Amino acid sequence: RMTTLRDFNGLPPEAAEKLLLRCCASPLWAREVAARRPCTDLEQLLAAAHTAWAATPAAERRLALEAHPAIGDVEALRTRYGDAEKTEQGQVVGADAATLRALAELNAAYRARHGFTFIICASGKRAAAMLEALRARIDRDTAAELATAADEQAAITALRLRRMFGAADG
Repeated sequence: RMTTLRDFNGLPPEAAEKLLLRCCASPLWAREVAARRPCTDLEQLLAAAHTAWAATPAAERRLALEAHPAIGDVEALRTRYGDAEKTEQGQVVGADAATLRALAELNAAYRARHGFTFIICASGKRAAAMLEALRARIDRDTAAELATAADEQAAITALRLRRMFGAADG
């Protein structure tokens, strides 16, 4: 069942944080967003999420990044989300073997270079586009890449919040 903002606003802090952790795996972020309740509408909640993320330190941001299955890791997607075709990376499921292999190899190289999982807001993107983005970002400076990954995480979080609360604004 979809949660309404009214229900969310009425939750004890720990329960609100647990719900928010489904959108972004940073405990500090979840605590900050929960503390900004009540939210009168989805836009106010999204603004609270954005403000809290902007103030989240890099080490805590990495926790959120590490919670993501690697792009193209279909088995991890199925393990974590069940029906992988309906996940944020749903486009990857139908990718050809060569693309999946390239994604796996470059994800490993990216992690070795930067120390965290490659993050991209995959919603609506084909596997080839994600592979292209991974190739374009792998050789970047790690600090710049962490900033890009944080922006991608913010976009993912906003999508998840919209999915969680969007049709239940009340």
